[in-house]
Amino acid sequence: MVNNMSNVKLSMNQAIFSAFKAYDIRSTSPDPLDAGFAGSLGVAIVKALAPRRVMVGRDMRLTSPLLEDALVTTLSAQGVEVVRIGLCSTPMFNVLLGLADPKFDLGVMVTASHNPGKYNGFKLTRGDCLPLGLGSGLELVRDSMPESSVASDATSPLLKETFKQPPLAKGGRGDFDPTALDRYVDHIFSLAKLPANMPDMKIVIDAGNGMAGQVLPKLLERCPWIKAEKLYFELDGNFPNHEANPLKEETLEALKSKVKDTGAVCGIAFDGDADRVGFVDENGEQFRGDLLTALFAAIELRNKPGGLVLSDTRASWTVAQSVEKAGGKLEWCKVGHANIKLMMRATGAIFGGELSMHYYFGNLWNVESGDYAMLVLLKELAASGKKLSEMRNELMQYHHSGEINFEVKDTKSVLQRVKDRYVPLATSVTELDGIRCEFGDPKNDPQAWWFSVRTSNTEPLVRLNLEATTDELMNAKIKELSDLIKL
Repeated sequence: MVNNMSNVKLSMNQAIFSAFKAYDIRSTSPDPLDAGFAGSLGVAIVKALAPRRVMVGRDMRLTSPLLEDALVTTLSAQGVEVVRIGLCSTPMFNVLLGLADPKFDLGVMVTASHNPGKYNGFKLTRGDCLPLGLGSGLELVRDSMPESSVASDATSPLLKETFKQPPLAKGGRGDFDPTALDRYVDHIFSLAKLPANMPDMKIVIDAGNGMAGQVLPKLLERCPWIKAEKLYFELDGNFPNHEANPLKEETLEALKSKVKDTGAVCGIAFDGDADRVGFVDENGEQFRGDLLTALFAAIELRNKPGGLVLSDTRASWTVAQSVEKAGGKLEWCKVGHANIKLMMRATGAIFGGELSMHYYFGNLWNVESGDYAMLVLLKELAASGKKLSEMRNELMQYHHSGEINFEVKDTKSVLQRVKDRYVPLATSVTELDGIRCEFGDPKNDPQAWWFSVRTSNTEPLVRLNLEATTDELMNAKIKELSDLIKL
């Protein structure tokens, strides 16, 4: 009996440990993420961070109300002043943290982003809009979970001094802010600085049954020139139509079809919590995330010439070339919103982008907003007089593989095998995030190519991205790297 109880406790601790990911808390719900977990999280937050004021929001997932209620109840019972903003997208959540006066010490968003409906989770963000990840404060919360014997292997003192004051003896169930959505939309609209004479534009928007369906109707009221065909705006945590993940081209089938059928100038797809956004042109062709990084960076650099742009190491040569042409500077950054937001803060970068279709704006507290990105792109379409396909084709100079995932038993040995083989041959090597090796300069070498190999932060996966000057060379090198990875 004692052994059985020990095994149960060990299993519980493993479930707690595994739910804490590199950038957030995420797992299946309601098992193990149930009301008990959310309550324990509330206890751990107070023990580890001692916040006085906390803002809490949630998405439309089936277990989100349950998790939100347990978290708010536990925080309030410990004397924390809690303000609930209710149903919200992650961008809305982040922007309201930035706008708050007085500031919150912490924000907690109940969401599992683009994950399928059986998942849920929590994103923790400081009141100054910096996210908590493992190594920047989330491990302090993990190691304070009640009944947990999880050992910390990377405890960081970064946030130990952030929340110095004791919690207020307020109690209650958390005040509700009914003005949250209006304040978010007002800010995004004012920041976009749209001209008064914007032409009518027919577009198709796929909300994926996620939180864009809550926010966009209010935004579209302010933009009567947008003639929007709406797909899947109904909030539904079961995601009955498709996974809300615009990175996966198979999720865009309905959007592409509707764009072509209606003659829209573009199609726009949001992920589950609406922080990522994808675009297809008027022909229904997907606009890759790194190429959109190049486009957005050039737009931002018009307003801040010479500015610094950040990109993850999976990006096309086109990104660096576009930033240079626009008079800016480019630096690589590790994948993940917690990494890129922290680096933007440290370096003063004006913009950051990822292949995964996260776009970070320096004038928006370095956070993502798919809504704002949509307005920026539509404004650019109107001003340039170009079609989106023209913009896309101008940036499609090279042949990019997209991300290819491999399930492997030992990610470290695979990465070492790749390094041993290719580092001695490379003309340029970057080991900021896995390894990126470049072979030749595409400006003067017709056989130039590069690859990025990195390990997943959450799964036993190795991720390969590769680009070459020709399609034949790209395919040959994909096979070469794939054979080596699968050895």
